[in-house]
Amino acid sequence: MTNTLMEAICSPENIAAAVKAMVRNKGAPGVDGMTVQQLPDVLAARWSDIERTLLEGRYQPQPVRRVMIPKPGGGGERALGIPTVLDRTIQQAVLQQLQPLWDPTFSKHSYGFRPGRSAHQAVTQAQAYVSAGYQYVVDIDLAKFFDRVNHDRLMAAVAARVSDRRVLRLIRSFLTAGVLCNGLIEVSLEGAPQGGPLSPLLSNLVLDELDRELEQRGHRFVRYADDCNIYVRSEKAGQRVMASITRFIETRLKLQVNAAKSAVGRPWERSFLGFTMRNEQRLRRCVAPKAIDRFKSRVRELTGRSRGVGMARMIKDLNPVLRGWAGYFSISQLGELSSLDGWVRRRLRCLAWVQWRTGRRRIEELTRLGAAKSAAFETARSPKGPWRLSSANCMHEAFSKAHFRTLGLVSMADFVKA
Repeated sequence: MTNTLMEAICSPENIAAAVKAMVRNKGAPGVDGMTVQQLPDVLAARWSDIERTLLEGRYQPQPVRRVMIPKPGGGGERALGIPTVLDRTIQQAVLQQLQPLWDPTFSKHSYGFRPGRSAHQAVTQAQAYVSAGYQYVVDIDLAKFFDRVNHDRLMAAVAARVSDRRVLRLIRSFLTAGVLCNGLIEVSLEGAPQGGPLSPLLSNLVLDELDRELEQRGHRFVRYADDCNIYVRSEKAGQRVMASITRFIETRLKLQVNAAKSAVGRPWERSFLGFTMRNEQRLRRCVAPKAIDRFKSRVRELTGRSRGVGMARMIKDLNPVLRGWAGYFSISQLGELSSLDGWVRRRLRCLAWVQWRTGRRRIEELTRLGAAKSAAFETARSPKGPWRLSSANCMHEAFSKAHFRTLGLVSMADFVKA
């Protein structure tokens, strides 16, 4: 790579594309409070000075703003570092120049944060390995990967691909910018903060060495970011691979394997990217139980009796969750989305029953929605609780699938791929 990479990063076309990406992705402000909406005006006023510092190798990013987000399943919190909008824009501009050069050199077994590659492809490839007879998985979980990236090793890998010293200084400055926490700046001696556009590319660069080692050993594996599964034919082989790869990761890469979450097991006993497999006559991929539990927990939050909002608002809040979840899990081969649709509708029927409160109101609403008056009267007098009554024939007639469609409720079954 030439020594004019920084000029390419600062080119008007590249910066315009970076700004467009920032506006499209939105995102929260960093430590300076600048919003994405303010970015175009700020750049119009200050770009000449910013460009000069970049071209002279003097640009200094601001510390990132630390935000704690809950881990799925209630497993504690994860630290997310949010760079300022301006720093994110410059990272994006760097990414746009480096990714087309680096990505073609990465392993075909790596699927995370790469153009034209996806989690769906990773899950499908994992299933293909199991179908081919590799029915034990070495499931490796890296402990706090983004927090423990060694800066010197990472920068050595970058320097092997980038000769422009200004770009090298800029990337290191992003790594060492620090974190603003409780009004104090914490120095970053290791790690690559999650939250910046450049971090996923740098993480793939770090773990490309792992990919090459696994390829050299002839393993069948799938890696998505820091989630790596290796497929072998026997448990004994799996234990041997787990021990040797753990040594490689901890001694060569200076990272740590999470022994509590890593294991050798059957693929249908483990989950990968939210999916698992059913060991039946025909191997089928399906949604992992923990993913279903998280989905139901989220739906319960949005349809809780104590929220004090009506059916229309509930459906409005539910729809983005249903679309996102169905869009991701639509490649399941077990039909969970259809059954979960029914469960969501039952939650909403239960909500309606509770909100109607009195027997008189329940009879009026049920008959208004098309139920026979005698059936409405019998249902309203039932001593059963709201959840049991939500599956009563009368409630199904009043709140049919067709009626929920008229209310605008998304059906996840509509997303299922043939």
